[in-house]
Amino acid sequence: MKPFSIFAIIVFAAGIAHADKKDEGRFAPGPASSYPTKQTNDGMTVAAVAYDSEELAHTAFGKLNPNQYGVLPILVIIQNDTDQALNLSRLEAEYETATDKRLEATAASDVRYLHEGPREPNASGPTNPLPKLIKHKNPLDAWEIEGRGFSQKVLPAHEAANGFFYFQVKHQPGARFYLTGARVASTGKEVLYFEIPLQTHQ
Repeated sequence: MKPFSIFAIIVFAAGIAHADKKDEGRFAPGPASSYPTKQTNDGMTVAAVAYDSEELAHTAFGKLNPNQYGVLPILVIIQNDTDQALNLSRLEAEYETATDKRLEATAASDVRYLHEGPREPNASGPTNPLPKLIKHKNPLDAWEIEGRGFSQKVLPAHEAANGFFYFQVKHQPGARFYLTGARVASTGKEVLYFEIPLQTHQ
């Protein structure tokens, strides 16, 4: 075999190894139908999983565990099994505790500005306290937070999308996840809301 051919094989093998190493850090959730905490309405299936344990958090956020800083990530997978595209630009997500207190999701782009430490539900209503700016490096300022936030605006027919919604709360047994605002793109008709019981993993 010629030296050049040997060199080419070495380069090719190195490229495969590099690709495999990158793939190790990929986050690839399963289909919505594969999760026990899911609901189907009008041909749209939504699964919701609370990433409340260190083990789960590391699969999506590397060394970061947002729960240590008072932020609960909830993975949401949406499967569109209809023949029409869905408009997801007006989605609203809420976390409801076992005592019926509701919290709105914090925008993924705002999580990096949150003050460290746990946040409890606001007893006066569903709106979270405003984020507090911090001066030092915030562990929550990691690309995975916003990069893996749910951002799909339109979901074509027979396709799926996934991403995280973030809540300033310590996950509690008996909590539920609510998702509203999905609409049929061509007509504007709203899909029935989703109410999904959440499991705990600690």
